[in-house]
Amino acid sequence: MTPETKTLIYATDRVRAEANQSATGETVDVVTDPLKFLDRLTTGDYQRVIVDLQLPQAAASPNLSLLVNLATTHSILDRAPDGIALLNKKSQILWANQRMAQWFDNPQMIGQSFYDALGKPENEGPEDHPLITAINKQSITYTLLAKNDRHYRLQVAPILENTGQVEYLIVCLADVTESTRQHKKMMALHEAELALNTLTTQEIFDMDVESRIELLKQNILKYTKDLLNFDVIEIRLLDSKTGRLVPLLSEGIDSEVSKRDLYPRAEGNGVTGYVVATGNTYKCEDTRNDPLYLDGLVGARSSLTVPLIFNEQIIGSFNVESPEVNAFTDSDLEFLASFARGVAASLNTLELLDAQRTNTAHQSIEQIHAAVAIPIDQILSDTALVIENYIGHDMEVTKRLQRVLKHARDIKSSIQKVGEKLAPDENIPRAVKSRQSALLKGARVLVIDTDDQVRTAAHQLLERQGCIVETAHLGLEAISMIKNLDPDLSYDAIIADIRLPDISGYEMLMKLRELLEKPPLILMTGFGYDPKHSIVNARKAGLRADAILYKPFRLDQLIETIEQTIKAHRANTADTLG
Repeated sequence: MTPETKTLIYATDRVRAEANQSATGETVDVVTDPLKFLDRLTTGDYQRVIVDLQLPQAAASPNLSLLVNLATTHSILDRAPDGIALLNKKSQILWANQRMAQWFDNPQMIGQSFYDALGKPENEGPEDHPLITAINKQSITYTLLAKNDRHYRLQVAPILENTGQVEYLIVCLADVTESTRQHKKMMALHEAELALNTLTTQEIFDMDVESRIELLKQNILKYTKDLLNFDVIEIRLLDSKTGRLVPLLSEGIDSEVSKRDLYPRAEGNGVTGYVVATGNTYKCEDTRNDPLYLDGLVGARSSLTVPLIFNEQIIGSFNVESPEVNAFTDSDLEFLASFARGVAASLNTLELLDAQRTNTAHQSIEQIHAAVAIPIDQILSDTALVIENYIGHDMEVTKRLQRVLKHARDIKSSIQKVGEKLAPDENIPRAVKSRQSALLKGARVLVIDTDDQVRTAAHQLLERQGCIVETAHLGLEAISMIKNLDPDLSYDAIIADIRLPDISGYEMLMKLRELLEKPPLILMTGFGYDPKHSIVNARKAGLRADAILYKPFRLDQLIETIEQTIKAHRANTADTLG
């Protein structure tokens, strides 16, 4: 028996379709809808197909127009940069352009399930079935990760029938591999930046600043190699004191070259100096033809350099190099600049931690001073008075007491040295340093007042300025301390209240003149309070007009008065020695 021939007839209307059916004399499938015709043609098993088109009539049918357009623009769609396909509601491919077949190396995808034809790609989005969502009359944009490790943006739009039902889907695939990879790389860099700036409480507690810097350097190297794939790296930081660009990290750079002195100047200091001086990023495509480039890696042929910027301040540079010409793209430069912002922030975090450590050390030293300063001062004054009583009686006792004075002062000096070691001067922020008086640093100041709070405040305020402070609560105690001061030492300023219980301010001046030709005395008094006319008498006796402090006074007034006294005292001493 001859097998039955299956025939598919498509015509633009029912009358013409029935006429064709009569002409064949066979039982056939007849369709008048162009998309159903394409569906049957794709998925059915027909031995003969009859198409009866009248284009003028077809123009009135939207679906037929689509089919005609697909046919007439087939060569154009094959050259489109995106993959385009027509699916039925079973997700079978009815038609696809050449781009779609080329991308997935599947020239026979017509009739296959969409996901099978693409090699079952992974959905990268919140929904598991984007095609089902589109069949439910919702256009959707999605991202697929194909087996060829490329990313595609999937856009699906439903085609509605006259009944309002969805029978077909238009699918468009765009290759977004590069932009997706760049986005993921940028997100990974962002996570790396957060990691660089994250230190646990345990790390901060267990590690000193140098160890934290070493950890940071290791992490920078790791992320630069793993995420950016750069192997030759140099980071330099701007030294605010010397103006030099000091190497912080150098990997793959010739050791001698890494030690070269560079400064933030647009000329004569290589690409690094130019970048820090101008704040611009710089891509050197061929080192042999670039006038700015200075040899870094032996055989380097291209480089990228970006500034390290934090709070709009350039703090250094980040440089990478390659032995290949034109090894870096604009995207590489963008990634490096982004990563450099995280590096700059992490360096600032370490600087803040170091500043906090310095501040904590200062506070600790101040607390120690507060606890021992007044008791040590009491030892000094009491010992000086005892020495006065033993002079001419027992020299051995006198020597022992003088050693007590020396040891008491050594204790204070040791505390200060420990403080300097814990909180070196170079770690003190510039803004804090600017508030400190250079003239007061190392100056020895004696403060005489019966009020414990005044003496304690003198230690707190003046020691922050770098002064060596000693105090006494009586005038005669102070005189004994001055008499028994080591010959190698002297007081740069002596501050006394005018109403001490044992002597007035004027009497203090007169007694000091018995010991010193021009004593560096400063008198303190309240406004209008001078019953014994100490200020008037002292002024007549030669006390400088700027050597008087009226309580209450501000810190800047105290500092200025002491500074003027120190200048005058040192000038007098120089004249005497001259």
